[in-house]
Amino acid sequence: MYVVVCYDVVSDRRRARLLKRLKEVLPHVQKSVFEGHITDKRLADMRVMIQNEIDLDEDTVRVYHLCGRCAVATEVIGTGTYVEREEDQVI
Repeated sequence: MYVVVCYDVVSDRRRARLLKRLKEVLPHVQKSVFEGHITDKRLADMRVMIQNEIDLDEDTVRVYHLCGRCAVATEVIGTGTYVEREEDQVI
């Protein structure tokens, strides 16, 4: 599936830890935004990691699920880059 993850984390320390951990899971596309393809298992693991890294009373993380048609319709205006589709990646 394709997801967009964005966050608003109050503490600099928690924000830095979350940023580092999310970079291990998804491409970093803007300061507090990640997006890309992820498996169901990896998504479940990411949810647990996020809950362990943030303060549930102060911080917010949003995970948007995009359908295949919506993901390819993503529009970037300005200096941003597109995340390559999984089929386009060479391993």
